Amino acid sequence: MNRHGRWPLASEAAGIALLGAVQTLAYEHTAFWPLPLLTLAVLAWRLQPASPRRAALLGWCYGTGWLTAGTWWLFISLHRYGGLAAPLAVLAVVGLAAALSLYLAGACAVYARWRRGSGWDAVVFAALWLLAELARGVIFTGFPWLAVGYSQIDSPLAPLAPWVGVYGIGAVVALSAAVAVTAAAAPRRAVRPALLLVAVWLLPRWGAADFTRPAGELSVALLQTNVSQDEKFALDRMPEALAWTACELLVARADLVLAPETAVPLLPDQLTEFAPGYWAALVEHFRTSASRALIGVPLGDFERGYTNSVTGLSPAPAYRYDKTHLVPFGEFVPLGFHWFTEMMNIPLGDFARGVANPPSFAVHGQRVAPNICYEDLFGEELARRFVDAAIAPTVFANISNIAWFGPSAIDAQHLNISRMRTLEFQVPMIRATNTGATAVIDHQGRVTARLAPYTRGVLQSRVQGREGVTPYARWAALAGLWPLLLGALAVVLVAVLGPRRLRAV
Repeated sequence: MNRHGRWPLASEAAGIALLGAVQTLAYEHTAFWPLPLLTLAVLAWRLQPASPRRAALLGWCYGTGWLTAGTWWLFISLHRYGGLAAPLAVLAVVGLAAALSLYLAGACAVYARWRRGSGWDAVVFAALWLLAELARGVIFTGFPWLAVGYSQIDSPLAPLAPWVGVYGIGAVVALSAAVAVTAAAAPRRAVRPALLLVAVWLLPRWGAADFTRPAGELSVALLQTNVSQDEKFALDRMPEALAWTACELLVARADLVLAPETAVPLLPDQLTEFAPGYWAALVEHFRTSASRALIGVPLGDFERGYTNSVTGLSPAPAYRYDKTHLVPFGEFVPLGFHWFTEMMNIPLGDFARGVANPPSFAVHGQRVAPNICYEDLFGEELARRFVDAAIAPTVFANISNIAWFGPSAIDAQHLNISRMRTLEFQVPMIRATNTGATAVIDHQGRVTARLAPYTRGVLQSRVQGREGVTPYARWAALAGLWPLLLGALAVVLVAVLGPRRLRAV
């Protein structure tokens, strides 16, 4: 460190990137929830003497280390299943992380430019952090994976979820880190922000712990097919997988049977040719059975377009849910990137989007709302289903196939994302996945039943439906993420337009 309180730039940047990488442990192992608080505090500390340019670099390094370490499993899909050369796959993962970290770089540069040396700098830091996370979660269809709030699923901040959602929790983490830095440097300046922080931490204690109430129970059978990705579309292996899926669907004794994403991997016309009578047998069984089924299957044709869908089978007319939030490169090719997809062997397609606010599937008095794969990453989109409390979901059902990424941290990360949704809405979620994590999560984010990953089996359990609307569900249903965005912008504008007043505080 030199006499100006700075370390050599290369060493400081490398250290900050390492801190960003280390804190990703908290997204898989939730007992490490203090790590993001600590690493963010170090980042906020190093921004204090930094110029805007240096601050931008430090923020970019922190974000690149964070997102590279947390999404390294993308390498598996690109290299093992996509056929992309290993060096190019590594470059693609790091390049994505670096690009997404530009939002954080910009936030850190603005913080360094407008920091006033007052106690309220901590609030400005939290607001800019929130803006960076919102930008990453929304722009270009959004990639909010590893938003800081997901690391706090088992922390004392988790009760904030039904009030402010995952992004709000992330802002409180940033505020906590910045207040700690301010308190260490100038305790008197930290008093007012610290009081604000205490009020935020106490927010859940001011209202009811439960905003939803019991609405009956369902018995569920959740299928885990465990078909490796390189065999999922192989015609010589498909008959055995289809036979197992059909057998378990037909013999299951449960109110609701849930099969994972593309459990039936063929389009209806292809299925008719490949396995005549297969689908008709399933439809007839559930037409006369007390059980209901939700099955992942692609639908559509060349003229009308294709969809990644869930079909619901019951005595009522067939139910259909089409995936709304599609995965870039996996389910649609962004404009100008066809050259990249042509380098890979992954079967890609341009799927059509479903409606933004689909109806739920009726199962013995419960309203079951499907979502497919990483759609449960977007709580503000699931919130649209709570505009009318009378028809709002009482149970979420996630069907996924993340075999693309092999045995990796993604299983635990995705499970914790689902857990966050149950905390935000206080509605349980059942998950049927190809390779894991197949589980039942109650309305308080607790995993009550789970299958071992990478095994074939059926999870038999029960889930309690819940009626009611949380504060988060209410405001997000009406306004999306705008309240958070406008609130953060207001804080930053006050910092920019009122420097004298803030400097005096």
